Amino acid sequence: MSKARVPAIVFLSVVMLAAIAPELWAPARYEIQFRESPDAPPSARFLLGTDDLGRDRFTRLLYGARVSLLLAPAAALLSCLGAALLGGAAGLAGGFLEGLILGAADLFLSLPWLFLMLTVRACLPLNVSPAASVTITFLLLGALGWAAPARILRAAVIRLKDSEFMLFARASGCPAPRLLWAHLRPNVMPVLLAQFWVAVPVFILAEAMLGMLGLGVVEPLPSLGGMLRELESGGGILSQPWLLSPVVLLAAVVGCFQLVLPREDYSV
Repeated sequence: MSKARVPAIVFLSVVMLAAIAPELWAPARYEIQFRESPDAPPSARFLLGTDDLGRDRFTRLLYGARVSLLLAPAAALLSCLGAALLGGAAGLAGGFLEGLILGAADLFLSLPWLFLMLTVRACLPLNVSPAASVTITFLLLGALGWAAPARILRAAVIRLKDSEFMLFARASGCPAPRLLWAHLRPNVMPVLLAQFWVAVPVFILAEAMLGMLGLGVVEPLPSLGGMLRELESGGGILSQPWLLSPVVLLAAVVGCFQLVLPREDYSV
């Protein structure tokens, strides 16, 4: 393990612990408005100041991190499950089913992923509850991210099913369910886990982009992307540098994910 990975793991662990239970660290709920202190600068009471509605930015940063850091792994898990099912079926079945799945994957990969995601989200209702917006964003990211890992899983399955130990297991009379579960699954799992860890920072950035454009998690529930909308004007950054706190946290989390992931995992 490289020296850079140790502080990255520690930082991600601290952020995840703070984000999982923000109620333990936040001085108030994320929707509470201190109307006597709008746009307040950082102080002992408000560590990162308040927004134009008087809501504590530090509190909203913690709750926003919880939404983003839990939403991205959930979406990555959904996309990897879809990739495992479709990519595994394509690699095992071959023939027409393989061609159909590969054609669908090529179609998803050929379309501009960013514009496809924006188009699909823009066609969905905007006036939804915060819980519904989280669910929609989670399903959207997970459903659109299966194509690339599915092709990688298919290649891994094709390589493994014709390997010597699989041929020996079949020749020994191993039933198909046991062949898949006991022999194929353990050898495919490292590839699937690598795709999961690669997808998590991608989905964190994708959620941030949707939130910044107003198509992600809706108010009053905060997310890192939603908090970035305060930077749209750009005029108050020099006088209020604490507005960059969601950018700093987002960059640090994504950078640490890149350090935590072993370099060899990118080659799968």
